[in-house]
Amino acid sequence: MSEPEQVVEHTEALSPEAPEAPDDHRGDRGGPARGRRVVLAVVGGAALMAVGGLLATALVKSPAQVAAETGPPAQGALTAEVERRVLARTVVMRGTVTADQSVAVSPQGMRSGEGTGAAVVTKLPLKAGDPVAAGRLIAEVSGRPVFTLHGAQPMYRDLRPGATGDDVTQLQQALRELGHGTGADAKGVFGAGTKAALAARYRAIGYEPLPAVADGGAALKSAREAVRSATWAVEDASGPVGASAEPGSGKGGATATPSPAAGSGTGPGSGSGRELARAREALGEARAALAAAEAADGPMLPAAETVFLGSFPARVSSVGARAGSPVSGPVLTLSAGELVVEAYLKDDKRQLLRAGMAVVISSEVSGTDARGKVALVATERTAAQPAGGLPQQGQDQGQDSKGGGGGGGGADLGYRMVVRADQPLPAGFAGQDVRLTIESAATDGAALVVPVTAVSAGTDGRTVVTAVSAEGTQRRIEVRTGTSGDGYVAVTPARPGALAAGTRVVIGAAPRKTPGKSE
Repeated sequence: MSEPEQVVEHTEALSPEAPEAPDDHRGDRGGPARGRRVVLAVVGGAALMAVGGLLATALVKSPAQVAAETGPPAQGALTAEVERRVLARTVVMRGTVTADQSVAVSPQGMRSGEGTGAAVVTKLPLKAGDPVAAGRLIAEVSGRPVFTLHGAQPMYRDLRPGATGDDVTQLQQALRELGHGTGADAKGVFGAGTKAALAARYRAIGYEPLPAVADGGAALKSAREAVRSATWAVEDASGPVGASAEPGSGKGGATATPSPAAGSGTGPGSGSGRELARAREALGEARAALAAAEAADGPMLPAAETVFLGSFPARVSSVGARAGSPVSGPVLTLSAGELVVEAYLKDDKRQLLRAGMAVVISSEVSGTDARGKVALVATERTAAQPAGGLPQQGQDQGQDSKGGGGGGGGADLGYRMVVRADQPLPAGFAGQDVRLTIESAATDGAALVVPVTAVSAGTDGRTVVTAVSAEGTQRRIEVRTGTSGDGYVAVTPARPGALAAGTRVVIGAAPRKTPGKSE
Protein backbone atom coordinates (compact mmCIF):
# COMPACT_ATOMS: atom_id res chain seq x y z
CA MET A 1 0.00 0.00 0.00
CA SER A 2 1.30 3.31 -1.06
CA GLU A 3 1.93 6.07 1.44
CA PRO A 4 -1.13 8.18 0.52
CA GLU A 5 -3.39 5.21 0.97
CA GLN A 6 -1.94 4.57 4.39
CA VAL A 7 -2.58 8.12 5.40
CA VAL A 8 -6.18 7.96 4.28
CA GLU A 9 -6.73 4.70 6.08
CA HIS A 10 -5.25 6.05 9.26
CA THR A 11 -7.45 9.08 9.03
CA GLU A 12 -10.56 7.03 8.45
CA ALA A 13 -9.61 4.78 11.31
CA LEU A 14 -9.37 7.66 13.64
CA SER A 15 -12.48 9.55 12.55
CA PRO A 16 -15.01 7.25 14.21
CA GLU A 17 -13.39 7.93 17.57
CA ALA A 18 -13.32 11.69 17.10
CA PRO A 19 -16.78 12.32 18.61
CA GLU A 20 -15.73 10.66 21.90
CA ALA A 21 -13.16 13.30 22.68
CA PRO A 22 -15.57 15.80 24.19
CA ASP A 23 -17.10 13.13 26.50
CA ASP A 24 -13.73 12.19 27.83
CA HIS A 25 -13.10 15.88 28.65
CA ARG A 26 -16.40 16.34 30.64
CA GLY A 27 -15.73 13.18 32.61
CA ASP A 28 -12.46 14.64 33.81
CA ARG A 29 -14.28 17.81 35.30
CA GLY A 30 -17.17 15.94 37.16
CA GLY A 31 -14.94 14.21 39.68
CA PRO A 32 -13.75 17.32 41.64
CA ALA A 33 -17.31 18.81 41.84
CA ARG A 34 -18.72 15.73 43.47
CA GLY A 35 -15.90 15.81 46.00
CA ARG A 36 -16.63 19.37 47.02
CA ARG A 37 -20.31 18.58 47.60
CA VAL A 38 -19.45 15.67 49.84
CA VAL A 39 -17.10 17.82 51.90
CA LEU A 40 -19.71 20.58 52.35
CA ALA A 41 -22.33 18.07 53.46
CA VAL A 42 -20.00 16.61 56.06
CA VAL A 43 -19.07 20.06 57.41
CA GLY A 44 -22.77 21.16 57.62
CA GLY A 45 -23.74 18.01 59.48
CA ALA A 46 -20.95 18.52 61.96
CA ALA A 47 -22.05 22.12 62.54
CA LEU A 48 -25.65 21.06 63.17
CA MET A 49 -24.52 18.41 65.62
CA ALA A 50 -22.42 20.99 67.45
CA VAL A 51 -25.35 23.44 67.75
CA GLY A 52 -27.64 20.66 68.93
CA GLY A 53 -25.14 19.69 71.58
CA LEU A 54 -24.89 23.23 72.82
CA LEU A 55 -28.67 23.55 73.02
CA ALA A 56 -28.94 20.28 74.86
CA THR A 57 -26.37 21.33 77.44
CA ALA A 58 -28.23 24.63 77.98
CA LEU A 59 -31.66 23.05 78.44
CA VAL A 60 -30.92 19.82 80.14
CA LYS A 61 -29.88 20.16 83.81
CA SER A 62 -28.72 17.57 86.21
CA PRO A 63 -30.79 16.85 89.38
CA ALA A 64 -28.11 18.47 91.52
CA GLN A 65 -28.24 21.65 89.49
CA VAL A 66 -32.04 21.81 89.67
CA ALA A 67 -31.96 21.36 93.46
CA ALA A 68 -29.36 24.10 93.84
CA GLU A 69 -31.38 26.59 91.85
CA THR A 70 -34.74 25.91 93.53
CA GLY A 71 -33.45 25.96 97.10
CA PRO A 72 -33.96 28.97 99.45
CA PRO A 73 -31.69 31.91 98.72
CA ALA A 74 -29.12 33.04 101.19
CA GLN A 75 -30.43 35.75 103.49
CA GLY A 76 -29.04 39.24 104.06
CA ALA A 77 -29.95 42.02 106.50
CA LEU A 78 -32.47 44.64 105.37
CA THR A 79 -31.67 47.95 107.05
CA ALA A 80 -33.09 51.44 107.44
CA GLU A 81 -31.62 54.70 108.66
CA VAL A 82 -32.40 56.18 112.06
CA GLU A 83 -34.09 59.58 111.60
CA ARG A 84 -34.40 62.59 113.88
CA ARG A 85 -37.76 64.32 113.38
CA VAL A 86 -41.11 65.04 114.95
CA LEU A 87 -43.25 61.92 114.84
CA ALA A 88 -47.02 62.25 114.77
CA ARG A 89 -49.63 59.54 114.97
CA THR A 90 -52.36 60.24 112.45
CA VAL A 91 -55.84 58.94 111.84
CA VAL A 92 -57.09 59.18 108.25
CA MET A 93 -60.80 59.02 107.48
CA ARG A 94 -63.50 60.55 105.31
CA GLY A 95 -65.97 63.31 106.14
CA THR A 96 -68.69 65.38 104.48
CA VAL A 97 -68.65 69.18 104.30
CA THR A 98 -71.99 70.52 105.43
CA ALA A 99 -73.47 73.68 106.86
CA ASP A 100 -73.47 74.15 110.59
CA GLN A 101 -77.27 74.31 110.51
CA SER A 102 -79.55 72.55 108.08
CA VAL A 103 -83.33 72.78 108.10
CA ALA A 104 -85.84 70.81 106.06
CA VAL A 105 -88.88 73.04 105.55
CA SER A 106 -92.01 70.92 105.68
CA PRO A 107 -94.91 73.26 106.53
CA GLN A 108 -97.59 70.76 107.49
CA GLY A 109 -100.91 71.97 108.88
CA MET A 110 -100.89 75.32 107.11
CA ARG A 111 -104.20 77.13 107.41
CA SER A 112 -105.58 79.98 105.42
CA GLY A 113 -108.17 82.49 106.42
CA GLU A 114 -110.85 80.10 105.19
CA GLY A 115 -109.73 77.28 107.48
CA THR A 116 -107.55 74.22 107.33
CA GLY A 117 -107.16 71.79 104.47
CA ALA A 118 -104.65 69.72 102.58
CA ALA A 119 -101.43 71.69 102.27
CA VAL A 120 -100.53 72.45 98.65
CA VAL A 121 -97.46 74.27 97.39
CA THR A 122 -98.69 77.38 95.60
CA LYS A 123 -95.40 79.25 95.06
CA LEU A 124 -91.67 78.47 95.15
CA PRO A 125 -89.69 81.61 94.35
CA LEU A 126 -86.25 80.07 95.01
CA LYS A 127 -84.10 77.38 93.43
CA ALA A 128 -81.21 75.32 94.74
CA GLY A 129 -78.13 77.42 95.41
CA ASP A 130 -79.98 80.72 95.84
CA PRO A 131 -78.97 82.90 98.81
CA VAL A 132 -81.57 83.59 101.47
CA ALA A 133 -81.71 86.75 103.59
CA ALA A 134 -83.55 87.26 106.86
CA GLY A 135 -87.21 88.11 106.37
CA ARG A 136 -87.23 86.61 102.86
CA LEU A 137 -90.26 84.77 101.48
CA ILE A 138 -89.06 81.25 100.69
CA ALA A 139 -92.33 79.49 99.80
CA GLU A 140 -96.09 79.83 99.69
CA VAL A 141 -98.26 76.95 100.84
CA SER A 142 -102.04 77.03 100.46
CA GLY A 143 -101.82 80.76 99.85
CA ARG A 144 -99.93 81.44 103.09
CA PRO A 145 -96.32 82.66 103.27
CA VAL A 146 -93.29 80.88 104.71
CA PHE A 147 -90.47 83.29 105.54
CA THR A 148 -87.19 83.33 107.42
CA LEU A 149 -86.20 85.12 110.62
CA HIS A 150 -82.95 85.32 112.54
CA GLY A 151 -82.75 83.22 115.69
CA ALA A 152 -81.11 80.15 117.16
CA GLN A 153 -84.15 78.75 118.98
CA PRO A 154 -86.39 76.55 116.84
CA MET A 155 -90.01 77.48 116.33
CA TYR A 156 -92.04 74.96 118.32
CA ARG A 157 -95.40 76.70 118.89
CA ASP A 158 -97.71 79.32 117.45
CA LEU A 159 -96.99 82.73 118.97
CA ARG A 160 -100.11 84.69 119.83
CA PRO A 161 -100.71 88.05 121.49
CA GLY A 162 -100.26 87.75 125.24
CA ALA A 163 -97.65 84.98 124.95
CA THR A 164 -94.48 85.22 127.01
CA GLY A 165 -91.14 83.43 126.94
CA ASP A 166 -87.70 83.28 125.34
CA ASP A 167 -89.17 82.51 121.93
CA VAL A 168 -91.14 85.77 122.14
CA THR A 169 -87.92 87.60 123.01
CA GLN A 170 -86.29 86.03 119.94
CA LEU A 171 -89.22 87.14 117.75
CA GLN A 172 -89.00 90.69 119.06
CA GLN A 173 -85.27 90.84 118.36
CA ALA A 174 -85.70 89.42 114.85
CA LEU A 175 -88.39 91.99 114.03
CA ARG A 176 -86.26 94.85 115.33
CA GLU A 177 -83.33 93.65 113.17
CA LEU A 178 -85.64 94.03 110.16
CA GLY A 179 -86.59 97.57 111.18
CA HIS A 180 -89.90 96.87 112.91
CA GLY A 181 -89.92 98.39 116.39
CA THR A 182 -91.82 96.66 119.18
CA GLY A 183 -92.81 99.81 121.07
CA ALA A 184 -93.07 99.72 124.83
CA ASP A 185 -93.56 95.95 125.06
CA ALA A 186 -91.61 94.32 127.86
CA LYS A 187 -88.92 91.84 126.90
CA GLY A 188 -90.49 88.47 126.16
CA VAL A 189 -94.10 89.76 126.22
CA PHE A 190 -96.20 89.66 123.06
CA GLY A 191 -97.93 93.00 123.49
CA ALA A 192 -99.32 95.77 121.32
CA GLY A 193 -95.90 96.83 120.03
CA THR A 194 -95.00 93.29 118.98
CA LYS A 195 -98.35 92.93 117.26
CA ALA A 196 -97.75 96.08 115.25
CA ALA A 197 -94.22 94.97 114.29
CA LEU A 198 -95.40 91.52 113.18
CA ALA A 199 -98.21 92.99 111.09
CA ALA A 200 -95.66 95.30 109.42
CA ARG A 201 -93.42 92.31 108.52
CA TYR A 202 -96.34 90.49 106.90
CA ARG A 203 -97.28 93.56 104.90
CA ALA A 204 -93.63 93.94 103.78
CA ILE A 205 -93.73 90.53 102.07
CA GLY A 206 -97.21 91.14 100.63
CA TYR A 207 -99.52 89.22 102.97
CA GLU A 208 -101.92 89.86 105.82
CA PRO A 209 -101.25 88.07 109.10
CA LEU A 210 -103.71 85.51 110.41
CA PRO A 211 -105.81 86.75 113.31
CA ALA A 212 -105.09 85.16 116.65
CA VAL A 213 -108.83 84.86 117.32
CA ALA A 214 -110.53 83.62 114.20
CA ASP A 215 -114.04 84.92 114.96
CA GLY A 216 -114.09 88.01 112.82
CA GLY A 217 -113.76 90.28 115.88
CA ALA A 218 -116.95 89.02 117.53
CA ALA A 219 -115.33 88.48 120.93
CA LEU A 220 -113.88 91.97 121.05
CA LYS A 221 -117.15 93.53 119.95
CA SER A 222 -119.06 91.62 122.60
CA ALA A 223 -116.60 92.69 125.31
CA ARG A 224 -116.95 96.33 124.37
CA GLU A 225 -120.75 96.14 124.42
CA ALA A 226 -120.61 94.54 127.86
CA VAL A 227 -118.55 97.44 129.20
CA ARG A 228 -120.95 99.94 127.72
CA SER A 229 -123.94 98.21 129.24
CA ALA A 230 -122.25 97.98 132.65
CA THR A 231 -121.41 101.66 132.51
CA TRP A 232 -125.02 102.55 131.85
CA ALA A 233 -126.12 100.37 134.74
CA VAL A 234 -123.82 102.27 137.11
CA GLU A 235 -125.23 105.55 135.85
CA ASP A 236 -128.78 104.34 136.37
CA ALA A 237 -128.02 103.14 139.90
CA SER A 238 -126.36 106.41 140.79
CA GLY A 239 -129.53 108.48 140.16
CA PRO A 240 -129.98 111.73 138.26
CA VAL A 241 -128.61 114.01 141.02
CA GLY A 242 -124.86 114.41 141.13
CA ALA A 243 -124.29 111.25 139.15
CA SER A 244 -122.25 111.39 136.03
CA ALA A 245 -119.94 109.20 134.02
CA GLU A 246 -116.63 110.21 132.62
CA PRO A 247 -116.60 110.85 128.90
CA GLY A 248 -115.79 107.83 126.83
CA SER A 249 -117.80 105.41 128.94
CA GLY A 250 -119.10 103.83 125.79
CA LYS A 251 -115.58 102.76 125.00
CA GLY A 252 -115.28 100.84 128.20
CA GLY A 253 -113.07 103.35 129.91
CA ALA A 254 -115.76 105.18 132.01
CA THR A 255 -115.59 105.47 135.74
CA ALA A 256 -118.91 106.28 137.48
CA THR A 257 -118.53 109.16 139.93
CA PRO A 258 -121.74 109.51 141.91
CA SER A 259 -122.19 112.30 144.46
CA PRO A 260 -121.44 111.62 148.11
CA ALA A 261 -125.14 111.53 148.84
CA ALA A 262 -125.76 108.97 146.18
CA GLY A 263 -122.78 106.98 147.33
CA SER A 264 -124.24 106.73 150.82
CA GLY A 265 -127.59 105.64 149.54
CA THR A 266 -129.37 108.14 151.78
CA GLY A 267 -129.46 111.26 149.65
CA PRO A 268 -132.65 112.36 147.96
CA GLY A 269 -133.29 110.75 144.60
CA SER A 270 -130.42 108.31 144.92
CA GLY A 271 -130.76 104.66 143.91
CA SER A 272 -130.38 101.73 146.19
CA GLY A 273 -126.83 101.41 147.54
CA ARG A 274 -126.90 97.67 146.92
CA GLU A 275 -127.81 98.09 143.27
CA LEU A 276 -125.04 100.62 142.78
CA ALA A 277 -122.43 98.34 144.32
CA ARG A 278 -123.48 95.49 142.09
CA ALA A 279 -123.43 97.71 139.01
CA ARG A 280 -119.91 98.86 139.81
CA GLU A 281 -118.75 95.26 140.30
CA ALA A 282 -120.23 94.26 136.95
CA LEU A 283 -118.52 97.19 135.30
CA GLY A 284 -115.13 96.13 136.69
CA GLU A 285 -115.61 92.62 135.38
CA ALA A 286 -116.65 93.89 131.97
CA ARG A 287 -113.57 96.08 131.76
CA ALA A 288 -111.29 93.16 132.69
CA ALA A 289 -112.92 91.02 130.01
CA LEU A 290 -112.47 93.80 127.48
CA ALA A 291 -108.77 94.13 128.36
CA ALA A 292 -108.29 90.40 127.90
CA ALA A 293 -110.09 90.45 124.58
CA GLU A 294 -108.02 93.35 123.35
CA ALA A 295 -104.81 91.62 124.45
CA ALA A 296 -105.77 88.40 122.67
CA ASP A 297 -106.86 90.15 119.51
CA GLY A 298 -104.40 90.87 116.74
CA PRO A 299 -101.98 89.03 114.44
CA MET A 300 -100.38 85.71 115.33
CA LEU A 301 -97.25 83.96 114.07
CA PRO A 302 -97.99 80.31 113.17
CA ALA A 303 -95.10 77.90 113.63
CA ALA A 304 -95.56 76.66 110.07
CA GLU A 305 -95.10 80.11 108.54
CA THR A 306 -91.61 80.97 109.73
CA VAL A 307 -88.16 79.38 109.87
CA PHE A 308 -85.56 80.63 112.35
CA LEU A 309 -81.95 80.32 111.19
CA GLY A 310 -78.86 80.98 113.27
CA SER A 311 -77.02 83.09 110.70
CA PHE A 312 -77.44 84.79 107.35
CA PRO A 313 -77.06 84.75 104.45
CA ALA A 314 -78.35 81.20 104.24
CA ARG A 315 -78.52 79.00 101.16
CA VAL A 316 -81.10 76.78 99.49
CA SER A 317 -79.51 73.35 99.57
CA SER A 318 -82.24 71.57 97.65
CA VAL A 319 -85.81 71.94 96.46
CA GLY A 320 -88.06 68.93 96.98
CA ALA A 321 -91.38 70.10 95.56
CA ARG A 322 -92.92 72.19 92.83
CA ALA A 323 -95.88 74.50 92.59
CA GLY A 324 -99.13 72.57 92.64
CA SER A 325 -97.79 69.52 94.46
CA PRO A 326 -99.13 68.49 97.88
CA VAL A 327 -96.85 68.86 100.87
CA SER A 328 -95.78 65.29 101.62
CA GLY A 329 -92.25 65.97 102.83
CA PRO A 330 -89.65 68.71 102.82
CA VAL A 331 -90.54 71.45 100.35
CA LEU A 332 -86.98 72.72 100.42
CA THR A 333 -83.88 72.44 102.57
CA LEU A 334 -81.99 75.44 103.89
CA SER A 335 -78.44 75.52 105.19
CA ALA A 336 -76.94 78.29 107.25
CA GLY A 337 -73.83 79.03 109.23
CA GLU A 338 -70.22 78.24 108.54
CA LEU A 339 -69.19 75.14 106.64
CA VAL A 340 -67.99 72.33 108.88
CA VAL A 341 -66.92 68.73 108.24
CA GLU A 342 -69.02 65.98 109.73
CA ALA A 343 -67.82 62.41 110.21
CA TYR A 344 -68.85 59.38 112.25
CA LEU A 345 -66.43 57.31 114.32
CA LYS A 346 -66.38 53.67 115.24
CA ASP A 347 -65.33 52.57 118.71
CA ASP A 348 -61.62 52.18 117.93
CA LYS A 349 -61.22 55.68 116.52
CA ARG A 350 -63.51 57.21 119.14
CA GLN A 351 -60.94 56.25 121.77
CA LEU A 352 -58.12 58.00 119.89
CA LEU A 353 -59.75 61.33 119.07
CA ARG A 354 -60.87 64.26 121.19
CA ALA A 355 -61.76 67.92 120.76
CA GLY A 356 -58.85 70.25 120.00
CA MET A 357 -56.77 67.88 117.86
CA ALA A 358 -55.26 69.32 114.68
CA VAL A 359 -56.81 68.25 111.37
CA VAL A 360 -55.85 68.64 107.70
CA ILE A 361 -58.93 68.84 105.46
CA SER A 362 -58.09 67.72 101.92
CA SER A 363 -60.36 68.24 98.92
CA GLU A 364 -59.50 65.94 96.05
CA VAL A 365 -61.94 67.88 93.85
CA SER A 366 -60.15 71.22 94.13
CA GLY A 367 -56.74 69.82 95.09
CA THR A 368 -56.47 72.12 98.11
CA ASP A 369 -55.95 71.58 101.82
CA ALA A 370 -57.24 73.48 104.82
CA ARG A 371 -56.23 73.21 108.45
CA GLY A 372 -58.68 72.97 111.31
CA LYS A 373 -59.41 71.36 114.66
CA VAL A 374 -61.77 68.77 116.04
CA ALA A 375 -64.63 70.80 117.55
CA LEU A 376 -66.82 67.99 118.85
CA VAL A 377 -66.69 64.27 119.50
CA ALA A 378 -70.07 63.00 120.66
CA THR A 379 -70.30 60.85 123.75
CA GLU A 380 -73.38 59.03 122.48
CA ARG A 381 -73.86 57.05 119.31
CA THR A 382 -75.96 58.53 116.53
CA ALA A 383 -78.66 56.64 114.69
CA ALA A 384 -79.54 57.42 111.09
CA GLN A 385 -82.70 59.45 110.61
CA PRO A 386 -85.59 57.91 108.68
CA ALA A 387 -86.08 58.97 105.09
CA GLY A 388 -86.22 62.73 104.90
CA GLY A 389 -84.71 62.74 108.34
CA LEU A 390 -83.54 66.32 108.55
CA PRO A 391 -85.38 68.25 111.25
CA GLN A 392 -88.54 69.59 109.74
CA GLN A 393 -89.82 73.09 110.38
CA GLY A 394 -93.29 73.32 111.82
CA GLN A 395 -93.33 69.88 113.47
CA ASP A 396 -92.06 70.64 116.99
CA GLN A 397 -88.59 69.42 116.15
CA GLY A 398 -85.28 71.14 116.65
CA GLN A 399 -84.18 72.78 113.45
CA ASP A 400 -80.48 72.21 114.04
CA SER A 401 -79.70 68.74 112.73
CA LYS A 402 -76.24 68.77 114.24
CA GLY A 403 -77.00 67.48 117.68
CA GLY A 404 -74.60 64.94 119.12
CA GLY A 405 -77.06 62.59 120.73
CA GLY A 406 -78.52 59.44 119.34
CA GLY A 407 -82.12 58.82 118.61
CA GLY A 408 -84.47 57.56 116.00
CA GLY A 409 -84.82 54.04 114.73
CA GLY A 410 -82.28 54.10 111.90
CA ALA A 411 -78.97 52.30 111.49
CA ASP A 412 -76.16 53.04 113.91
CA LEU A 413 -73.80 55.63 112.38
CA GLY A 414 -71.31 55.75 115.23
CA TYR A 415 -70.05 58.73 117.21
CA ARG A 416 -70.53 62.06 115.46
CA MET A 417 -67.44 64.23 115.06
CA VAL A 418 -67.40 67.85 113.85
CA VAL A 419 -64.29 69.55 112.45
CA ARG A 420 -64.12 73.33 112.11
CA ALA A 421 -61.58 74.96 109.80
CA ASP A 422 -59.24 77.63 111.16
CA GLN A 423 -60.34 79.85 108.27
CA PRO A 424 -63.81 79.69 106.66
CA LEU A 425 -63.97 76.95 104.06
CA PRO A 426 -64.62 78.07 100.48
CA ALA A 427 -68.22 77.79 99.36
CA GLY A 428 -67.11 75.26 96.74
CA PHE A 429 -66.36 72.76 99.50
CA ALA A 430 -70.06 72.46 100.37
CA GLY A 431 -71.32 68.90 99.96
CA GLN A 432 -67.88 67.46 99.15
CA ASP A 433 -66.57 64.18 100.52
CA VAL A 434 -63.16 65.15 101.89
CA ARG A 435 -60.20 63.37 103.49
CA LEU A 436 -59.44 64.12 107.14
CA THR A 437 -55.93 63.58 108.49
CA ILE A 438 -56.10 63.95 112.26
CA GLU A 439 -52.99 64.22 114.41
CA SER A 440 -53.88 62.17 117.46
CA ALA A 441 -50.42 62.19 119.11
CA ALA A 442 -46.97 63.67 118.52
CA THR A 443 -43.51 63.72 120.08
CA ASP A 444 -42.38 66.74 122.05
CA GLY A 445 -40.02 68.09 119.43
CA ALA A 446 -37.63 66.12 117.23
CA ALA A 447 -36.88 62.56 118.35
CA LEU A 448 -34.98 59.52 117.10
CA VAL A 449 -37.36 57.58 114.89
CA VAL A 450 -37.05 54.05 113.48
CA PRO A 451 -39.46 51.74 111.63
CA VAL A 452 -41.51 49.66 114.07
CA THR A 453 -39.99 46.49 112.57
CA ALA A 454 -36.56 47.59 113.83
CA VAL A 455 -37.63 47.14 117.46
CA SER A 456 -37.65 43.73 119.08
CA ALA A 457 -38.07 42.45 122.63
CA GLY A 458 -35.65 39.93 124.06
CA THR A 459 -36.36 37.09 126.46
CA ASP A 460 -35.05 39.31 129.24
CA GLY A 461 -37.82 41.83 128.55
CA ARG A 462 -35.51 44.48 127.14
CA THR A 463 -36.44 46.36 123.99
CA VAL A 464 -33.58 46.64 121.52
CA VAL A 465 -32.63 47.67 118.01
CA THR A 466 -29.79 46.08 116.05
CA ALA A 467 -27.32 48.58 114.61
CA VAL A 468 -25.16 47.70 111.60
CA SER A 469 -21.75 49.29 111.10
CA ALA A 470 -20.20 50.21 107.76
CA GLU A 471 -18.19 47.00 107.92
CA GLY A 472 -21.34 44.94 108.38
CA THR A 473 -20.90 44.09 112.06
CA GLN A 474 -24.03 44.14 114.19
CA ARG A 475 -24.60 45.21 117.78
CA ARG A 476 -27.75 45.32 119.91
CA ILE A 477 -28.71 48.63 121.54
CA GLU A 478 -31.28 48.80 124.32
CA VAL A 479 -33.93 51.48 123.76
CA ARG A 480 -37.16 52.79 125.27
CA THR A 481 -40.07 53.31 122.87
CA GLY A 482 -42.40 56.29 122.73
CA THR A 483 -45.00 57.67 120.33
CA SER A 484 -45.75 55.53 117.30
CA GLY A 485 -47.54 56.32 114.08
CA ASP A 486 -47.52 55.69 110.36
CA GLY A 487 -45.28 52.63 110.79
CA TYR A 488 -42.61 54.41 112.84
CA VAL A 489 -41.83 54.61 116.56
CA ALA A 490 -39.82 57.09 118.58
CA VAL A 491 -36.92 55.49 120.54
CA THR A 492 -34.56 56.71 123.25
CA PRO A 493 -31.33 54.75 123.86
CA ALA A 494 -30.97 53.45 127.41
CA ARG A 495 -27.35 54.63 127.32
CA PRO A 496 -27.12 58.24 126.08
CA GLY A 497 -25.29 58.54 122.80
CA ALA A 498 -25.51 54.84 121.96
CA LEU A 499 -27.79 55.55 118.99
CA ALA A 500 -27.65 58.51 116.63
CA ALA A 501 -29.42 59.76 113.53
CA GLY A 502 -27.98 58.19 110.41
CA THR A 503 -27.17 54.84 112.04
CA ARG A 504 -28.50 51.93 110.07
CA VAL A 505 -30.60 49.41 111.96
CA VAL A 506 -31.88 45.99 110.94
CA ILE A 507 -35.56 45.96 110.01
CA GLY A 508 -35.73 42.48 108.46
CA ALA A 509 -34.06 39.97 106.16
CA ALA A 510 -33.69 40.31 102.41
CA PRO A 511 -32.67 37.68 99.83
CA ARG A 512 -28.97 37.83 99.00
CA LYS A 513 -27.55 36.82 95.62
CA THR A 514 -25.85 33.45 95.52
CA PRO A 515 -22.48 33.55 93.67
CA GLY A 516 -22.67 31.85 90.32
CA LYS A 517 -26.48 31.80 90.29
CA SER A 518 -28.05 33.16 87.16
CA GLU A 519 -30.88 35.66 87.52
